Amino acid sequence: MEDGMQSPAPGGHFAPGLFTGRTALVSGAGSGLGRAIALAFARLGADLVICGRRAAPLEETAAALRDLGARVLVHPMTIRDPDRVSELFGAAGECFGGIDVLVNNAGGQFPQAAIDMSPKGWNAVIDTNLNGSWYMMQAAARAWRDAARPGSIVNITAPIWRGMPGVAHTCAARAGVVFLSKTLAVEWAPLAIRVNCIAAGVIESEGMAAYTPEVQRAFDRSNPMMRKGRVEEVADACCFLAGPTAGYVTGEVLNVDGGQQMWGELWTAGRPDYFAD
Repeated sequence: MEDGMQSPAPGGHFAPGLFTGRTALVSGAGSGLGRAIALAFARLGADLVICGRRAAPLEETAAALRDLGARVLVHPMTIRDPDRVSELFGAAGECFGGIDVLVNNAGGQFPQAAIDMSPKGWNAVIDTNLNGSWYMMQAAARAWRDAARPGSIVNITAPIWRGMPGVAHTCAARAGVVFLSKTLAVEWAPLAIRVNCIAAGVIESEGMAAYTPEVQRAFDRSNPMMRKGRVEEVADACCFLAGPTAGYVTGEVLNVDGGQQMWGELWTAGRPDYFAD
């Protein structure tokens, strides 16, 4: 079921030039949600630092960003490695003199019953979604502290409030990011660094390929709006939290999930027969 409304292009709800003179770093920007977020910032005047594991998709995103007039630094890397994260922030400093906004979007998971998860699979998701996000946040905060400049962090998480059967690893990691963010919002307030999260529900993007067609169809019943979210809806939420309108907002989680945190079923690995009607 659709809500009958069509979203404008990412960033279309905001004043032109909102981020002119500012630089945003978006991780996982080669496709899907990360690409939409980067485009939203570019449309609002920002320059971009984009990173991800694969160079080719990043270059495609970079071409689209440059078409919008943005200056772009492309830096293929993995956020799992703190040394590579340090290199990323060093390159951003050399190219743009640093960043103003960090959007921690990179992450991933695979659906599997928790009882069957291997240590390797568990650690891979925790390393990316929790540890990688932490490395990025700490590197950004250190750079802002050393330059005596303010900063804003937006972490893309998930609606973990009622659990996430079938993706226990990412539920644990995203919950860690949420409460880490709340802690850092207090610790880093004296540095004029704001830290917020977006709990993104089921979003229609390339990430849907990880789930079976049956599960994808069932996702429409994951929330009372009875539909998947659009990448533009999350991108606009990023622009709000990163921008001056949210200057008095920190330690917050904005749920962009169609109400999933209150109602709906989310069976990422398929609904068990035990819970059948």
